[in-house]
Amino acid sequence: MCIDLHTHSIYSDGISTPAELIEMAVSNGLQALALTDHDTVEGVGEIQQLGRQFDITIMTGVEISTTLRQYTLHILGYGIDPTDPALHQWLQPLQAGREKRNKAILGKLQGLGIEITAEEIRKISHCGQTGRPHIARLLVEKGVVESFDAAFRQFLGRNQPAWESRFSYSAAETIDMIHQFGGLAVLAHPGQLDPEMRVQPLLIKELTLRGLDGLELYYPTHTRKTQKKLKALAVENNLIVTGGSDFHGTPRPAHRLAGKAQTFCPPYSIINAILARQSGRKR
Repeated sequence: MCIDLHTHSIYSDGISTPAELIEMAVSNGLQALALTDHDTVEGVGEIQQLGRQFDITIMTGVEISTTLRQYTLHILGYGIDPTDPALHQWLQPLQAGREKRNKAILGKLQGLGIEITAEEIRKISHCGQTGRPHIARLLVEKGVVESFDAAFRQFLGRNQPAWESRFSYSAAETIDMIHQFGGLAVLAHPGQLDPEMRVQPLLIKELTLRGLDGLELYYPTHTRKTQKKLKALAVENNLIVTGGSDFHGTPRPAHRLAGKAQTFCPPYSIINAILARQSGRKR
């Protein structure tokens, strides 16, 4: 039985609605799904309701960009209460930071002679949290760049002409707040931090001391060698392992939704491990 605990919808930088995600999950034979949009839980209630209708286990989730020294880390929060007003209040500075950065990026692109407007970006994002991926998609549509990845390489990535930083919480603050909202904190796609796996051992140990609960072991770009090393680090640090496709839709074709007919199929046993860990934390 396959699951996918890392997906994105139109409420952040994905192209699918929660209903479309559920439809694809049913088609792919998934038994469990998590919507982990960036800095928002706006679509979680909707996908929970749809999950009940189609008998798919829904794990509540969110993905937060954080910092630890010079590193930008993504922390997944599983099992959080999406109705908690305090959670929405905690997310507001992150959302405001995105809006501030978008305006700065827009100004830099216009300064480079690229004809692009805030209204055009809004049409791309439709609703929810607008970010660099929406701007990248617009640059592709306008023919400014050839591909989504090229938009980041040439303009939007760190140290590129339209790069702009934004507000973020520290990794420790994020882990602590996820716990306060009843969830578990999992380091997303840790293999991407360093393909040679040189920095991960110390980083993961430090994060564990700060309360990290798990590692995203199953991920489309994690090689077998990377998975083996991450599994060893999980055992060493008493962390659970999770898995997800990081599905966004057509802008990222390498990240297809998991499923029984796909090559990517995280096992359902992950859900049991999450629930057991969560139960132990509550005690």
